[in-house]
Amino acid sequence: MIMPYTIVFSASNAEDLSGTDAPTALEALTTIEALQRCGEEIKYVTSPQEGEIGVEMLRVLAKEEQEELQASA
Repeated sequence: MIMPYTIVFSASNAEDLSGTDAPTALEALTTIEALQRCGEEIKYVTSPQEGEIGVEMLRVLAKEEQEELQASA
């Protein structure tokens, strides 16, 4: 099942938090990688169904998502 994710992050030299949404776990991982390349620190990831999760759990969910997409293709 595909569900939205919110990635909460901050610049390494700032205290303010920002957030961005991604419609799938796969896209959330891509967004996290881009933010990290720009020096942003990932604080946490949330989803309506899973609550607050870490990046490793997001990877597991992305793998499951990818398997579901391949099975339905």
